[in-house]
Amino acid sequence: MNQTVKTYALFALVGVLILMTGLFQSWDYALKLVAMGLVSAIMALGVNLQWGIAGLFNVGVMGFVALGGMAVVLTSVQPVPEAWSAGGVRALLALVIGAVVVAASVVVYKRTRSALMLVALLVAGFVLYRWVRDDAVNAIEAVNPAATGYLGGLGLPVVLAWPVGGLLAAGAAWIIGKTALGLRSDYLAIATLGISEIIIAVMKNEEWLTRGVKNVNGLPRPMPYEIDLQSDPAFIDRAANWGLDPTSASTLYVKLGYVGMFAVVLVILLVLAQLALNSPWGRMMRAIRDNETSARAMGKDVTFRHLQVFILGSAICGIAGAMMTTLDGLLQPTAYQPLRYTFLIWVMVIVGGSGNNFGAILGGMLIWFLWIQVETVGPELMVWATSALPDGSALKMHLLESVQHMRLLTMGVILLLVLRFSPRGLLPER
Repeated sequence: MNQTVKTYALFALVGVLILMTGLFQSWDYALKLVAMGLVSAIMALGVNLQWGIAGLFNVGVMGFVALGGMAVVLTSVQPVPEAWSAGGVRALLALVIGAVVVAASVVVYKRTRSALMLVALLVAGFVLYRWVRDDAVNAIEAVNPAATGYLGGLGLPVVLAWPVGGLLAAGAAWIIGKTALGLRSDYLAIATLGISEIIIAVMKNEEWLTRGVKNVNGLPRPMPYEIDLQSDPAFIDRAANWGLDPTSASTLYVKLGYVGMFAVVLVILLVLAQLALNSPWGRMMRAIRDNETSARAMGKDVTFRHLQVFILGSAICGIAGAMMTTLDGLLQPTAYQPLRYTFLIWVMVIVGGSGNNFGAILGGMLIWFLWIQVETVGPELMVWATSALPDGSALKMHLLESVQHMRLLTMGVILLLVLRFSPRGLLPER
């Protein structure tokens, strides 16, 4: 089948699956699937930029997504004046001291190559950092800890948090890249996974910054609240003209708004990714991916180019993380798990087609749809599959009790089938 025809056919299949969800389940559920599918597609696009185009094995996607979520709190939440008065300036000063100590340590070691001086500087800097930080943090976290206990944010429109999430992730990627991109691919994978876990640990424990495991609820949103729409006479009249009750109409209106906003972001990123892929820069990155030795022989700075694409891909994941937190209206650090935000994204890229931006988007939409629907349909399928077995059968009881693992089983089967019959993915790189 022609590649273009195959692309249209596969995206049409995803559209049919969503349409059937709306018809046989609910349109509200279908639109929520689409919204999160678009976010997942953006994450897959970022990973595809790193792996599919540059060959960088990043298994720390979770950390960059979490930084995007943190950006929503730091950007859009209203500041807490009492917390700032209690110790906000001193807490930020401690962060500056920490950054200066690290930078000074790097400079001193490069110039002196003295491990003793390095250790002495780090120890002195750590003592100073904790002396400035501890009292300030304790004072901040003591300010109404049940409701706040943190500094809050800047109070800006929440949409501005999306590019800020990209910037935070890009900054972290620069630090990681400068440290780890000179390593072999397997060491890079270990380094990115470890650093992503460090990011999550910081978010869980630094309550003065993001409330930690207490979570941040009721985040600002770019769309109106459903209850406000339901009390608007003009909206009620429009809903009546559509043949909908105000409750259903308000829910669909908000979900459609999110879908529209996320689709615009995805299209912009896709256009930029395609332009990059088809540019001389994109051809150079693929040449480096295919043969680093030859690229170095041609005078290319491979490490610098890897750093470029690592930062770009991570920034895209950060943007997606901010969008997801905006949709949820909640920052929950304990929810960031490698299974969801690393493994599943990699499955999307592999199934869709590594090296193909449209394949990454297809994989993001399709795998997210199946991941969610298996949770809903899986128990019913298991009940039907075991209906012929007698009641009390050990096998039947075991299968019914194991139904919560249907998601993992389904992802494994899909991955195996795709790797067996289409090793380069559903939409291979051209």
